[in-house]
Amino acid sequence: MTYKTIKYEKKDKVALITLNRPERLNAWTPLMSSEQVSALTHANEDSNIGSIVMTGSGKGFCAGADMEEVLSINYDDARIPDETDWVDLIRSSKPIIAAVNGSAIGVGVTMILPFDTIIASEKSKFGMFFIKIGLVPELASSHYLVQRMGFGKASEFCLSGRLMDAEEAFKIGLIDFLYNEEDMLDEAIKKAKLIAENPGPQLRMVKELL
Repeated sequence: MTYKTIKYEKKDKVALITLNRPERLNAWTPLMSSEQVSALTHANEDSNIGSIVMTGSGKGFCAGADMEEVLSINYDDARIPDETDWVDLIRSSKPIIAAVNGSAIGVGVTMILPFDTIIASEKSKFGMFFIKIGLVPELASSHYLVQRMGFGKASEFCLSGRLMDAEEAFKIGLIDFLYNEEDMLDEAIKKAKLIAENPGPQLRMVKELL
């Protein structure tokens, strides 16, 4: 499959989706969103795929929304932006792991919060900068942040708009596993392969139960 803003690869029974705008630190665009949905749908419909990993190319995971791209959208075009409910898609998807290889800002954080597991490199950083530009968190992130971090820490993180390093993110539960930069993606794929060995219908049942 050919995409402009992401890459799609198969690693045995694992689908590897890579955000691929490294020159913009993989900043999110409506086209990227549509391509993510397409790739996830393809992986979910492929009987040879058991789990999914999403990462970023270059030095960052996702630097938030590319406002130049967002503001240039023709909203009369019914196909842009994609209107798929992201949270519903992720929660009904095959098991999916985020492999955060650098900074995750704004939507770079909120898009991965519904994932089943979040893995990050020691150089990763996290920021909910919405408050800095007069916006509020999206994609049910207020729910998932409280679930992961607790009410007080989630409140401080969102209300301050500060940047959080990987060590703190791991300590308070924003991320689940922390690895050095060289090993992080391999470890994520290794975990995904282990999950993919299990029966698919039951994996989705477990996701619903959790």
